[in-house]
Amino acid sequence: MRTLLTTVLTLTLAGAATIATVATAQSYPAKPVRMVVGIAPGGTTDLLARILAQNLTDTWKQSVLVENRAGAAGTIGADMVAKAAPDGYALLLSPQSSIAIAPSMYSKLGYDPLRDFEPIMEVGYSPLLLVAHPSVPARTFKEFAQFAKAQSASLSYGSGGQGTVLHLTGELLNAALGV
Repeated sequence: MRTLLTTVLTLTLAGAATIATVATAQSYPAKPVRMVVGIAPGGTTDLLARILAQNLTDTWKQSVLVENRAGAAGTIGADMVAKAAPDGYALLLSPQSSIAIAPSMYSKLGYDPLRDFEPIMEVGYSPLLLVAHPSVPARTFKEFAQFAKAQSASLSYGSGGQGTVLHLTGELLNAALGV
């Protein structure tokens, strides 16, 4: 896990430095930049946004402010940035939920991910882990699958909300296990 975090932070800082070099040549930014995160504070996306914002602030000598606009699987924040002036002062740091998943889940999005956004860089990734309380007798995935089939009525899982990667992964696991 430490290696993954180190790799993600290194890539983030390298990308930020690249963006900063290009931007400096163009006198950007001339005012504070908002980095909108469509996810609640405290998660991986928020953490990466805060690290990236601090490094960009230090490099650009201009404030980069993280603004969490959580809700609807990230679509509230994405919609806000899509409707902002296309001047580079409102950036979106988003997991795939508001860009790749939402168009398939919601019939009336206020934005078009292909038309309204220009990708800048991949900031990082976060692996998904399946964990259970120590009282669950399963120690391997095969044991868990057997346990889940036998106890499906009494098991539940947590996710970041409807339409998020964690929600859809949980549903895919349910379908694959037949529970």
